[in-house]
Amino acid sequence: MSSNTAPSSSAGAGSADSAATRRSKRPKYSRFTQQELPACKPILTPKWVISAFMLVAIVFIPIGVATLFASRDVVEIVDRYETECIPLSSRNDKVKYIQTPGNKTCSRTLTVKKHMKQPIYVYYQLDNFYQNHRRYVKSRSDKQLKDPNSANTVTDCKPEDKTNGVPIVPCGLIAWSLFNDTYKFSRNQSESLPVNKKGISWKSDREHKFGKKVFPTNFQNSTLKGGATLNPLIPLSEQEDLIVWMRTAALPTFRKLYGKIEVDLQQNDVIHVTLDNNYNTYSFSGKKKLVLSTTSWLGGRNDFLGIAYLTVGGLCFFLAMAFTIVYLVKPRQLGDPSYLSWNRNPGGH
Repeated sequence: MSSNTAPSSSAGAGSADSAATRRSKRPKYSRFTQQELPACKPILTPKWVISAFMLVAIVFIPIGVATLFASRDVVEIVDRYETECIPLSSRNDKVKYIQTPGNKTCSRTLTVKKHMKQPIYVYYQLDNFYQNHRRYVKSRSDKQLKDPNSANTVTDCKPEDKTNGVPIVPCGLIAWSLFNDTYKFSRNQSESLPVNKKGISWKSDREHKFGKKVFPTNFQNSTLKGGATLNPLIPLSEQEDLIVWMRTAALPTFRKLYGKIEVDLQQNDVIHVTLDNNYNTYSFSGKKKLVLSTTSWLGGRNDFLGIAYLTVGGLCFFLAMAFTIVYLVKPRQLGDPSYLSWNRNPGGH
């Protein structure tokens, strides 16, 4: 009996061990899975840390100063006009005034504080206008804008998809709400300043997103007009005001390029602006501003980048000085790096 029992018990133990081995989730050992491959493991001594902070400060502070000076060299004239261009008698009900048909011409006077070199970029700025609203952004048909045979592709354009059963080209809320204030400039009440509106949009948009054989059709023909009209004889690829507007902004305050003045403006020049105040921003408490701006190698005026570089550089310089003082006043003896685990046992076994 005993001779028959022993083999069966050993066989049961062996099967249990093999089953336990199969159930185990322990990965097979390798230097890769155990993260024991050769690697750079720097020891952050006080000298290394202080040197790193000082290097960042030395690099960032000059960049911040150069960037800030470049931004400050940009000359800007900003004129907010949405309230000033409404008669005093109508300011109690601005929405009614802007929705009532009639002449809404307004005159503004701007003074050039500093010499402005050409080209001088003319922008309109809108505040509190959420072009990034999901329904607004999706209300367009990119296929229709590009392909003359896709005029009926208006599925995503509701509610501005059709008028009297006829498709609208270009369809959608973005095109329907096209900005329609206009500006005319003169200098010292005598010299007209023409505005060049060619080349104000992205070349890639003109060539690849808006068709050369796609023409506006049935646009702004409904009873409720949202903005500017389009010339039905000019293809969409040449309607640059529309192309600029269709590139939606990410933030509720944005500027869009209206055109370029290609003459220098001298200091103390008086610029007379005749504008048509047509665009309704009063329904959503929006603001309208006219902006004249030069550029630098950095682009338009933007102090944020320079301030950011100076802030980071200044903070790193302060930390470098603080760590230096602590290191000199209360030095701390470092341990022997030869006792670190990867130095004592690099193989893991």
